[in-house]
Amino acid sequence: MGRVLFYVQHLQGVGHLHRAANVANALAGSGLDVLLVSGGMPVPGLGLEGPSLYQLPPMVARAGNFKDLVTDAGLSIDSSWKAARRDELVRLAMDYQPNVIVTEAFPFGRRQLRFELLPLLEAMTAMTPRPIVVASVRDILQEGRKQERITETLETLNRFFDRVLVHGDPAFARLEETFPRADEIACTMHYSGLVSGPPPSAGGGLARAQGEVLISTGGGATRGERLLSAALDARPLTSVRDLTWRFLLGPNLPGPEAERLRQRSEKGVIIENNRRDFGELLAGCALSVSQAGYNTVCDILRAGCRSVLIPYADLGETEQTFRAARMHEAGMAQMVKEDDLSPVALAAAIDVAMIAESGNATLDLDGAAQSASLIMGWLAAA
Repeated sequence: MGRVLFYVQHLQGVGHLHRAANVANALAGSGLDVLLVSGGMPVPGLGLEGPSLYQLPPMVARAGNFKDLVTDAGLSIDSSWKAARRDELVRLAMDYQPNVIVTEAFPFGRRQLRFELLPLLEAMTAMTPRPIVVASVRDILQEGRKQERITETLETLNRFFDRVLVHGDPAFARLEETFPRADEIACTMHYSGLVSGPPPSAGGGLARAQGEVLISTGGGATRGERLLSAALDARPLTSVRDLTWRFLLGPNLPGPEAERLRQRSEKGVIIENNRRDFGELLAGCALSVSQAGYNTVCDILRAGCRSVLIPYADLGETEQTFRAARMHEAGMAQMVKEDDLSPVALAAAIDVAMIAESGNATLDLDGAAQSASLIMGWLAAA
């Protein structure tokens, strides 16, 4: 049985970890021994089915600043803390002796983790036999990188990595659209399809959500309260004001903001925490209103529901706007830019979405299973 060490670090939202968990589950389901190593805050209800989970001392970014890294106790991270976590990670990997090592996002992102990932890769590539080294990356990256950062990414890729596994459908977005100089990547690039959750099951949340307007913000750390508040104000302005509106509060939404929203609950409005049956809720809803994170959009595509996307675009973020615009151009969703978000603008987009065709798409959504198939093939060839 092959062994796969899958490293993932989420810093604010939980999307990176959930995507990694979906792929890790598929790898374990293919008969591989999988160790998922997480460096972010523990997330309950991750739904691992087969992989083992190893929790490193947690690291998180303060809201809105990926350069300001702190411990789970809110303490600034110093060189001794980094050295201890680096040594723990390298020791773990050496004891595990993986046949494949997968780094989620790195080196295309997570530059802050070079202090432990470069020593890890140096140790792994010095092993005999040398494990296959795979970069796991979503299809759309943050744009506007400095040239020296792009050069650094290419140098790391071409020094350590054997494969780039792009979690996307090239018919929707190709990596080179948001990563300049992709033609300089020396290792081979493979598209897995979009990593979506499983198809919605019959019953469960589906029956309870039939005909609802579903408002969600993922983890809720990135401007979630603004979207939720705008949706509450937009409700009486829409053609679907008489439907039940269900608002899902992410675990990272600050407590005072969550309480303000709960106090505004009224007849026909349900305000509750995120639910594990989100896919079923989407499959049964009349309309979804959400941000445009990778996982949420994949769930919307899987459910085939009508949707309005308000992409997170604070602090120069471009990834969600690119995805939402591509969805809008393809007729899969309506979009309201974050700078244009108001109750009136949101209500107008909701009414347009309600008379449009539903969001069914022919995109490849089986990225987890196909990632496992690709890795199994690479192991067999090695």
